[in-house]
Amino acid sequence: MHERCYNSAVTSSDPTAVPGRWDSLHALLRRLDDEIATVYTDRGVQGVRSRFVYPLIRLAHTGPLTIRELAASLGRTHSAMSQTVAAMRAEGLVETESGDDARTRRVALTERSRALVPLLEAEWRATEESVAEIDDELPHALSAVVVELERVLARRSLRERLVERLDAAGHPVPDAAGADAPATGER
Repeated sequence: MHERCYNSAVTSSDPTAVPGRWDSLHALLRRLDDEIATVYTDRGVQGVRSRFVYPLIRLAHTGPLTIRELAASLGRTHSAMSQTVAAMRAEGLVETESGDDARTRRVALTERSRALVPLLEAEWRATEESVAEIDDELPHALSAVVVELERVLARRSLRERLVERLDAAGHPVPDAAGADAPATGER
């Protein structure tokens, strides 16, 4: 009985069993991030992740900011930046204090991270130079592919493509009258 109930929700074979088209791109980006982290550990710097470098450099140049201000200045979401700040605080790279009201926290560099900023900036520049070199070695520069991808998505977004396919597969957005209908499409 349990197996039958479990299988009744399955509509096809497991779509996650086959690697997605961009899985290798995501894996490559993770590997490059890991290589950057190794550059720091090779230099005796512990606890610095590549995702910390951008906000740490920004704080070095702006001084303390609220999480919302920091997120906006970097083009990140408040939620993602809040998680990053928590992780940086756990590594002793930033400290937070109450902002102008009880709902905000100001983020500031610690002495430890201030001392790291010259290395962080040097790594940032070295990474940008290395990425440009790699881009130049490719038959199709990744930066040019990204520009073309943006053009394609400007004509028709990923969301529009998803909605079209979900609607065609019988999973439309519920209308106001059917808003209480089950997510399975049963009414």
